[in-house]
Amino acid sequence: MTNPHRSEAAIEIGGERLVLRLSLQALAEIEARLAPEGLEALGRRLAGGGLAMADLIVLAGALVRGGGRPIADSALAERLDAADLPRLVSAIAAVFASALPEGPAAPNPIRPQPPEAAGANFSPSVSAGCGLPPMPSGR
Repeated sequence: MTNPHRSEAAIEIGGERLVLRLSLQALAEIEARLAPEGLEALGRRLAGGGLAMADLIVLAGALVRGGGRPIADSALAERLDAADLPRLVSAIAAVFASALPEGPAAPNPIRPQPPEAAGANFSPSVSAGCGLPPMPSGR
């Protein structure tokens, strides 16, 4: 079972189910091997569709290793045939889409915390005028 919240996708290659995951290690490997100019350049390259077959093998290998399966790129390439390519490209795209969604980030509202959650650094003057009751001065 794959977990899209962990940026995972699965594909069957050569009769074996492989999990692709965009771990930090996989991302670092991909960046080092495909985009020495950084992640932004890698994103442009992926979006532009200018990937060679060797690039797909690098991507797939790093993502499979990120999914927990230690395999060399050459061993993975030997298992692939032309019929696997559309599924492989779709799985790679799914992993990147779940890790790096397009559009604005979802709002992350700040949840109110009780004054005691602020700990020793809490200053009673901070609560003045913000609708919180005044802090007792029992210090």
